[in-house]
Amino acid sequence: MYIDLPEKRYYKIGEVAQAFQVNTSLIRFWEKEFDVLKPKKNAKGNRLFTQEDLKNIKLIYNLVKENGFTLEGAKQKLKKNPVGIYNNQEIISRLEAVKAELLKIKSQL
Repeated sequence: MYIDLPEKRYYKIGEVAQAFQVNTSLIRFWEKEFDVLKPKKNAKGNRLFTQEDLKNIKLIYNLVKENGFTLEGAKQKLKKNPVGIYNNQEIISRLEAVKAELLKIKSQL
């Protein structure tokens, strides 16, 4: 899944949920379930997600929503081989970005 977010230091939970086309409640639920998600909170208690958090959410989204893993299965997969999963996700992300760019060029022709 290709996400098109502007380059920022922090993203609000609404921006993240809209980019992944899920509810904010799902993002909050995943935050409780997965240890890799640790968004910062401001004085009001609003969650602020970094680029690293977005990578982790994208990885969780890929495992749960696209590959059909259960939450427990996704947790085990992340614990068993985190480096391999992150490398594969990085390759997939780059290919999706190239595909999106090519589709944009095609639509301009």
